[in-house]
Amino acid sequence: MILDVFASPAIRSYSAAAGIIAGGAAIGGILFFLLLPTLIVIPMSLSETNYIEFPPRGLTLKWYSAYLSDPDWMAATWFSLRIALATTATATITGTMAALAIVRGCLPFRTALQALALGPLIVPHIVLGVALYLTFSPLQLTGSFLGFLVAHTVLAIPYVIITVTASLQRFDPTLELAALNCGANRLQAFFLVVLPNIAPGVAAAAVFAFLASFDEATVAFFISDVGGKSIGRKMFEDIDFNLTPVIAAVSTVLVATSLLLMGSVHLVNARKPRP
Repeated sequence: MILDVFASPAIRSYSAAAGIIAGGAAIGGILFFLLLPTLIVIPMSLSETNYIEFPPRGLTLKWYSAYLSDPDWMAATWFSLRIALATTATATITGTMAALAIVRGCLPFRTALQALALGPLIVPHIVLGVALYLTFSPLQLTGSFLGFLVAHTVLAIPYVIITVTASLQRFDPTLELAALNCGANRLQAFFLVVLPNIAPGVAAAAVFAFLASFDEATVAFFISDVGGKSIGRKMFEDIDFNLTPVIAAVSTVLVATSLLLMGSVHLVNARKPRP
């Protein structure tokens, strides 16, 4: 009789609901633990004290004003922004072409080529930083716009390939074949049929490429110099020699930029008409 009660549908449904709630609470706790350091930075940037502490004493925006009025911080910010925008263009174009070749091409050793293209995601950035420094230093590319562009493009292309490849695999190739049968050439079929359908994926890839460049700090630490310094390198230096809440303010700006861009991608994907 007791076993029949526990085996009833109502008890089983309550048990399943309790399991889902417990699992959701555990996952939520883990995510909150992972996000907590990022969230703590925000109130730290509003502290009135001249040093970083939590909880903050009072609330002020003077550290944001100090960041925006400091010529060194602004120079590093604009330098990183220019590199990130250029990296977005080069990595998105190159990565999209590579994804097309991987998905639609009949290349020999295609799997090996794909693994090679995704290599920068696997190799530690500190190893890439040392290798790029040893390569760029004799060529006098350290600290230069071109050097940063090449290095960050290498780091950003894997994100573009992964994102665009996923979009191409969901795209119905018969639509492209129909365009070709109607008289369009390969280039016309791509720009008029393929690209509009994978545009949300390309947009997401561009955002990932931008963030991979703008937020990158490890490789930038090796290839920066006095003439060209990224915001990541500037943050490293201030942590060592001038640790103030300005660091927290800059970190908050970077977090807000990332959230804004990712939110924009989400809106683009949400507005895409479903088939």
